[in-house]
Amino acid sequence: MTLRILIGMAAAAILSSCGNKQQAACEGAAAPMKIIFETDMGNDVDDALAMDMLMQYAREGKIDLLGISSNKRNDGSTEYIDLLTTWYGMPQIPIGKVVDGAKCDDAVNYALAVAQMTDADGKPLFARSHDNDGFVVPSVEMYRRILSVQPDSSVTVISVGFSTNLAQLLDSKGDDISPLTGKELVAKKVKELVTMAGEFTNNGEADSLKRMPEYNVVRDIAAAKKVFAEWPTPIVTSPFELGIKICFPADAVENELTRATPHPVSEAYKAYLPMPYDRPTWDLTSVLYAVEGSEGYFTLSDTGDIEVDGRGGTRFIARSDGTRRYLMTDSVQDANILRRFVEMIPGEKK
Repeated sequence: MTLRILIGMAAAAILSSCGNKQQAACEGAAAPMKIIFETDMGNDVDDALAMDMLMQYAREGKIDLLGISSNKRNDGSTEYIDLLTTWYGMPQIPIGKVVDGAKCDDAVNYALAVAQMTDADGKPLFARSHDNDGFVVPSVEMYRRILSVQPDSSVTVISVGFSTNLAQLLDSKGDDISPLTGKELVAKKVKELVTMAGEFTNNGEADSLKRMPEYNVVRDIAAAKKVFAEWPTPIVTSPFELGIKICFPADAVENELTRATPHPVSEAYKAYLPMPYDRPTWDLTSVLYAVEGSEGYFTLSDTGDIEVDGRGGTRFIARSDGTRRYLMTDSVQDANILRRFVEMIPGEKK
């Protein structure tokens, strides 16, 4: 198991030095961003779209996708991640799974549904590259192995689900991977944490009962409290009220993603809800900011702290020396973001 993840890390390092195999030679190109993706794959279909974006960025040589971690312990989550990385020809990317994480009673688990699809001969519709029980490792181990060999302040973590893995990483002790504690390792190796979490519409309310708990926070309140309070690098979060007003259009799914048939993301859309439907882009906004920044897309709040109450409500407290911020948009930025999303996700296999 350890050998496999080390092989994956070595392969990723080789790819990052010269770009994706489909890319032209990249002499003189900017070094790709180092990204770890943390997802509750299988909850809402925006996770699948967000990961598709990352696949596009990776094959363009813009990012080095160091690892993908599932913070959801339901069946199908890591299997879907495996089949999507396989579909894009990137099976070397290490995959982590949560230990003792929150289990969600989904109305529809699209990740499992897609993983169970078969062709006319009864064979799996989408290939996998790995026996998940052998290749997929506990997320804290994945983080520690990856972070321990990265340059200082070089990794951006994108978290679009529950905070369980990140909180467990902070609590981890020094071991044979690294003598550093998890918090020390994060402080040394991570540049920024970008999350989809929280809701700040009623931020000014002193009464916590008037602050709406957001799903990613409320599923593991203790972990979210720890991460927002103790994570030692800057955090930028894309809140609920941002992604809900920017909806990925159904016709883009039908016209673009289905050009490559079958496509694991379009099949996820079909399994999640009856087509056609537009869907909020909560997780996609975090990916876009993390990779492309704010210019033309987002306005950043002042610096401050983010407080999580006992119900899972979030409150931003401005402070000049704070290290937490959240994203905001106006109607012009919303239009720019949506246009970029549609442009980014053609879903065609190369």
